[in-house]
Amino acid sequence: MRRRIVVIAAAAATVLVGAGVAVAAYVAYLAPGDGPPTPQARLEAPDPAQRAGPKPAPKPRADTFVWRHYGYSKDHRRFFAPPASFRGPFLTVWKRKAPALLEFPPVMARGSLFQLADNGQLRSLRKQSGKLRWKRKVGRLAASSPALGGGRVYVTLLEGGGGSGRGRIVALRQRNGKRRWSRTLASRSESSPLLHGGRIYFGSESGRLYCLDADNGHVVWTYQAAGAIKGSPTLAHGKLFFGDYGGHVQAVRASNGHRVWSVGREGRIYATAAVSGRKVFLGSLSGRISAYSTRSGHRVWSRGTGSYVYASAAVSRVRGAGPTVFVGSYDGRFYALNARTGGTRWTYHAGGRISGSATVIGRVVYFADLGHRHTIGLGTSTGGVKFRRHQGAYDPVVSDGRRLYLTGNHSLTALRPLQPHGKAARQRAAKRRAGRKRAARRRAAHRAAH
Repeated sequence: MRRRIVVIAAAAATVLVGAGVAVAAYVAYLAPGDGPPTPQARLEAPDPAQRAGPKPAPKPRADTFVWRHYGYSKDHRRFFAPPASFRGPFLTVWKRKAPALLEFPPVMARGSLFQLADNGQLRSLRKQSGKLRWKRKVGRLAASSPALGGGRVYVTLLEGGGGSGRGRIVALRQRNGKRRWSRTLASRSESSPLLHGGRIYFGSESGRLYCLDADNGHVVWTYQAAGAIKGSPTLAHGKLFFGDYGGHVQAVRASNGHRVWSVGREGRIYATAAVSGRKVFLGSLSGRISAYSTRSGHRVWSRGTGSYVYASAAVSRVRGAGPTVFVGSYDGRFYALNARTGGTRWTYHAGGRISGSATVIGRVVYFADLGHRHTIGLGTSTGGVKFRRHQGAYDPVVSDGRRLYLTGNHSLTALRPLQPHGKAARQRAAKRRAGRKRAARRRAAHRAAH
């Protein structure tokens, strides 16, 4: 009996001790103190994630793509490699009318397109919607693409205004079109400017090649050619390459404008040179397309077409064929030539005069038929038709790898590929198609059962 009483007393003492510990822990949790909270207190603390609420949606990625110059790169190969998923057919996203004829394509940066119309109006459009951001009347007559750099847009003009018939170069802010500086030239200019190393390079109809300080428009040096310089100067290997209306192909040092070499007897040259490797490719109004050594000016090869070659050449490496030159002629044919030898890889008969330059986007080369006013895209390997649209006459196409921007006679159109972009998007599209097929099978089975 006494043993049973002792056991019961011990049990009661244990219960009282446990209760005292619990009360002490509770008081310690409520009362302020210097020590850390007990494990029980940490478990009961509010969840920080619940206090913060749902996570905000991620911000869309900024559009960082830049197409700074006429012809895309400073060597004017006129080649751009988009993602592998970028291919036709294409759907129209938006189309905007222009205030005047558009002979040259836009450039783009920071989600905006910048295009100069023939009436001297420069417009900035939003790439996504085509909506106007700003417009500025910078001259009376123009025929060139702008250049972008340092938050500025640079344009050359055939006639700046005032009835003088003299050209002008103007620098404006990309953000709002505010003019930063302007310089009147001795003659007209339709040479698309090239920006490099804080300097701006372009030619004029007086045959003068200019190098200006891009920050303030001050003249760094000039070079006098034998005739009007219509094309944009091309930069490669530290030299500027260009042709002139005096029939000369020339190379001068970009640093100081000193002549490296000059070759003549080529016929008047309107086109912009393309440089690939150690060769310069340039067509002339004599109807020939030629390749020259970048080191010496030695003519490596030359071949004739049936008529004038106003168009600038595009150069890219074609799978299974190697480096290839693409150029159109006034004879109505578009040529794909072996860049090493000038031999014909294939030709395409467009039927109308080809005045504007070609541009290679991935494995498709685009050009415009001035005679029929449409744009054609051909496979670079075979010359098979991949794209055709009744819009365009001169230099038709630029791209950012998401959309194709097509310059027509008096309009600019944005096109997107019909198929979705990227592997994930294609997988989602495949799942949607599979879901639609399953739903269709279920409906068919339901109709058959009833």
